Amino acid sequence: MKKLIIIAAAAFFGIAASAQSGKFAHVNYDELVALSPAADSARVVLQKAQKDAMEELQMMQEEAQNKYQQYQQKASTWTASVRESKERELQEMSSRIQDFQQSAQSDLQQLQNNKMAPIYQKAHEVVEDLAKKGGYIYVFDVSAVLYIDATQSVDLTPAARKAMGIPEGRTLESLQAELQAQAQAMQQ
Repeated sequence: MKKLIIIAAAAFFGIAASAQSGKFAHVNYDELVALSPAADSARVVLQKAQKDAMEELQMMQEEAQNKYQQYQQKASTWTASVRESKERELQEMSSRIQDFQQSAQSDLQQLQNNKMAPIYQKAHEVVEDLAKKGGYIYVFDVSAVLYIDATQSVDLTPAARKAMGIPEGRTLESLQAELQAQAQAMQQ
């Protein structure tokens, strides 16, 4: 009888231990979002908007620079009222440039939030679906956890990558190289 109780207890604890393992999973959420094909499309839209804003800012700055050079060249020949008028005009241009920079930065941030929100939502839904199907009680984001024992936790990243349509060979490093190449091409 004693042996039967010991065997039953061992079986119970073994089942409990095996039930605990596999209940924890982890995922690289940043990887899912950054490498998503939808993120590529969002980056294209964001880069165009940023380029447009930079071009507009550059035109405004060039106009202000031209007016300032004209002011410097002719200020000594102008009457006090003309000089004051030109100084006010330069100050107003400077204020418009500052306002535009702040507004453009805010608009670009809002555009980024709008474009990326559905990607974050999809990544969340994919991870949640995989977690429910796998019976996991917790899924940790590797970027927010200091330590993960890979033998005690299942990596859902590969399955989530597949569900989000991320090409198999694509990595954060290859994305970084792509973005650097694009940035260099834009500067030339």
